[in-house]
Amino acid sequence: MNQRSTDLLRIRPEIKATKIVAGISNDELFQNKTIRPILKLQNDLILVVFKNYIKKHKNKFYNLTLEKRLEYIENAIQRDIKFRNALKGIIIGQFTVEEYETYTLNSSALNKRMMSMAIIRLKDQLQYFDEPVLV
Repeated sequence: MNQRSTDLLRIRPEIKATKIVAGISNDELFQNKTIRPILKLQNDLILVVFKNYIKKHKNKFYNLTLEKRLEYIENAIQRDIKFRNALKGIIIGQFTVEEYETYTLNSSALNKRMMSMAIIRLKDQLQYFDEPVLV
C-alpha cells in the first residue's frame, strides 16, 4: 500500500455501528468499509455543494414544502447528471487505488448505493438548508 492509500485510510472516521458479518455480499462489504466512512468524512463538503446547487438553481428549494424539498433532493441527484457526477467525484476521489480497482468491478451497482446513501444523508440533514430567521 502506498503513502496516499495509508493517509486516506487513516483520516477516515470509524463507524462503530457498521456490522460486517459472514455471508455479506461484496457490494455491501464495500459499502460499509469504504463508501459509508467516505460519506461521513465528506459530509460537510457534500452539504456545501448541495447548498451551492440550490443557489445555482435560483433558490427554488426554499419556496418548497417539506415533502417537495425531499423530492427536490432526490431529483437533483437522480436526474441532474452533472451534479450526480460531481458527487461521485467527491466520493471516488477518496478511494485508495485498491478500492478503486474493486469499485470498477461493479461500478453500476456501487454508484446506485453511493447515490442512495447521499440522498438519505442530505434528507437526514434537511435542517442544515433552512435559512436562519431573526426573531
